Amino acid sequence: MPDRPYTVLSCALSIDGFLDAGTRERLVLSNAEDLDRVDGLRADCDAILVGAQTVRHDDPRLLVRSQVRRAQRLARGLPCSPTKVTVTGSGRLDPGAAFFGAGDAERLVYCGTDTADRLRRRLGPEATVVPRCADHTGRVDPALLCDDLARRGVRRLLVEGGSRVHTQFLAHGLADELQLVIAPVFVGEPRARRFVGPGSFPWHPGRRATLVDVRPVGDVALLRYALSDRFAAESQEVAP
Repeated sequence: MPDRPYTVLSCALSIDGFLDAGTRERLVLSNAEDLDRVDGLRADCDAILVGAQTVRHDDPRLLVRSQVRRAQRLARGLPCSPTKVTVTGSGRLDPGAAFFGAGDAERLVYCGTDTADRLRRRLGPEATVVPRCADHTGRVDPALLCDDLARRGVRRLLVEGGSRVHTQFLAHGLADELQLVIAPVFVGEPRARRFVGPGSFPWHPGRRATLVDVRPVGDVALLRYALSDRFAAESQEVAP
């Protein structure tokens, strides 16, 4: 079986570590220059993964925006945008969401075995429902998900959130690289979501992650961490 995808976690957060403002309105923490950087990151990946809560809350399109980058992908025999991937426990996904309706990229929905039939009826042809990556509890196992993506030809995976998904990938040691953008704002709202939740992580005071780059991108700061020994080889192939 192919190696699991090289996995990059990408996230923008406030100075005090929040992803949103704890309201229904989306909090935009990035800026135009950084959004273009992320667009380039998307264009270099084979799949983009977000959790179902992010699909519901942010309604992301998950498309490569630059026409130049889209054309470059087409010239390489790739679709304009990477495969879209989401994970759901409850099965509460709206087939009218931009995740399903925007663009013509392949769409994969990983779910527990008990929600698969209901999701197939709800989503119809809008997505491929994949229930076979569940663990003994019936919930999606991120390691099995990565194995399935590898079998589907995904070599580079971009994980864009939210908090629960980031927590799972980090706690399971499935992240090879972390790109954090710090916005010059505070949120200070206890109901807001943080970057990660409680968990047992491979990186701790006795095993520190390796910081490989810090640079300003407009008015935000990009911090880039190597989380596995795969980082060095991969970074030579794809520029940040």
